[in-house]
Amino acid sequence: MGVVIRTAGEDDRELVVRLLDEAFQNDPVSSWVFPGEEYRRRTHHRLMAAFTDAVLADGRIDLTEDGAACALWLSVPADEHAGAEPDDGSGEDDGSGEDAEDIPARIREAVDPENARVESIARLTDGIHPSGRAHEYLWMIGVVPERQGEGLGTALIESVLDRCDREGLPAYLEASSARGKVLYERLGFEFTGRALDLPDGPRMWPMWREPRTC
Repeated sequence: MGVVIRTAGEDDRELVVRLLDEAFQNDPVSSWVFPGEEYRRRTHHRLMAAFTDAVLADGRIDLTEDGAACALWLSVPADEHAGAEPDDGSGEDDGSGEDAEDIPARIREAVDPENARVESIARLTDGIHPSGRAHEYLWMIGVVPERQGEGLGTALIESVLDRCDREGLPAYLEASSARGKVLYERLGFEFTGRALDLPDGPRMWPMWREPRTC
């Protein structure tokens, strides 16, 4: 039996936040943003909530019917990052450069005001985000630990990649672990050649996938 996938709505918000919080507790990037297990347990869910709210408002969250996995996607227009400097925001530009620059700071204020890394991760990932071509951006994908390895994440990604292939759209993501990078390579993503080494932290791999033609 295949994996049943549906689009999450506002009623699924708390489920998605809990899922992402659990899935990313031991992720290298989450561990860098929130160092220390106890600190991360107390605080990490706030960042997952901010991400969930942003994508519910401006993108789409795909959720397996059993609630064990989800993927957060944004459709990025061709000019979304055109002319962006490395520190000019989180990629959620509303047309005002000044306002765009404030987004990472506002996230930090809402999530953990004393933690500069909450703001830094948004600015750093935006600085490496490709520009000039419309694409689908896989912001996050999470699977609860006890269900990892069952192919749920692959099913979530492939459902969107199939559409990308039909519509001639590329896709983009940042792998937060070497293990994830290998998985994404199997799905047709390629490392862009410009890694992001977080200050005193782990490496992230920006990855791009050209649409496949039949």
